[in-house]
Amino acid sequence: MRITNRAWAELALLSLIWGASFLTIALALRATGPFTAVFWRVCLGAGALWAAALAMRLGVPRDLRFWGACAVMGLLNNVVPFTLMAWGQTSIESGLTAILNATTAVFGALTAAAFLRDERLTAGRAAGVALGLAGVAAIVGPEALGAFDIRSLGQLAVLGGALSYALASVWGRARLGGRPPVVAAAGMTSAATLMMAPLMLLVEGPPRLDLGAAAWGAILYYALIGTALAYLLYYRILAMAGAANLMLVTLMIPPTAIVLGRVVLDERLAPSAYLGFALIALGLIAIDGRAAAALRRARRPAPRAAPPTRGRPDRP
Repeated sequence: MRITNRAWAELALLSLIWGASFLTIALALRATGPFTAVFWRVCLGAGALWAAALAMRLGVPRDLRFWGACAVMGLLNNVVPFTLMAWGQTSIESGLTAILNATTAVFGALTAAAFLRDERLTAGRAAGVALGLAGVAAIVGPEALGAFDIRSLGQLAVLGGALSYALASVWGRARLGGRPPVVAAAGMTSAATLMMAPLMLLVEGPPRLDLGAAAWGAILYYALIGTALAYLLYYRILAMAGAANLMLVTLMIPPTAIVLGRVVLDERLAPSAYLGFALIALGLIAIDGRAAAALRRARRPAPRAAPPTRGRPDRP
């Protein structure tokens, strides 16, 4: 499927929202455990989404097939990746985690090509994804790549989370694509809440409420903005651009997070970051395909004018 200008704009907005979420999640994890952090994310996000759905008079679906699809979506898009990546980051570097998380775009293109007829893996798309991953690697630096070890369970956990995200995008388009975005997102986060609650209680116990203003501010941001609003955009983009194109947001998040770090925390960008930005931009252009199509049209020779006919013209 083709990416429209509107889909690109919403992808950029989604990358900004999720890029900022890295800062707020880090703040929340200083006061609470990862399972509790994930629980608050999906629980409060679900509440906000259902409030929006009821305000729009959409109602709560009673179709069991819808809730079955939401259960699978909540598992693939929330419970599995959130938990695997949170656990994986306890044993590997954050730079390497960013690279491995960006493989979601690769898995997304491959799984979409495997399961969706209208999302073929073209040569241009494959080249674009490769360029994007190279850009992410350039941003975090070659030293992170040198630490890669396929035998590391932490790295395998992050890769498993990336694959889960990709499978979720395909499942969401196939099973929830016809639903209003707010209803699909609310159903998914509700199902994820029901799954996360017993995990949280088993591993970390009941959630604490005396977390402090900074922690609660962080939780409210990534629950209401980074989850509720973000998943409204997620399902809109899924419907507009398809599963593989949606996963491009994972290539856009790392540079977004670095830019926010520069603006908010006065962090300095290494020279390799600018190379990374250029590679990611080239990758997105290649995946979009419109620039290549315009170049082919420009190279195509203009049609020759028909030679004038000799003799007397035909009478009407």
